[in-house]
Amino acid sequence: MKLGAFSISLAVKNIQKSKEFYETLGFTVFAGQLEKNYLIMKNGNSLIGLFQGMFENNILTFNPGWDESANTLDDYDDVRTIQQHLKANHIKLEREADENTSGPENIVFFDPDGNTILIDQHV
Repeated sequence: MKLGAFSISLAVKNIQKSKEFYETLGFTVFAGQLEKNYLIMKNGNSLIGLFQGMFENNILTFNPGWDESANTLDDYDDVRTIQQHLKANHIKLEREADENTSGPENIVFFDPDGNTILIDQHV
């Protein structure tokens, strides 16, 4: 499966402190809005999303159709195709994509340890 860009979305307590911490590690702001309590930070091909007050736990995020710079990929697996594969392999989905649509959509499920996985397609 081609899942696209990978990032971890962190549920942070203080977005300004988290921003400063990750800047110390060489990350720079790539997208988002500090005043809206979310930032996407980048260091090379590594992406970290900082989200204050939006969700309780950290989330593993994949973006089919995007590379690490949010450029559209020519070759990727649509989130609906990924969903069909997961269902065929008996992976329980917390949130399903509407298979009668095309374009942006997302699905959510959990790994065996309860970690949230978000497949979030923007194209």
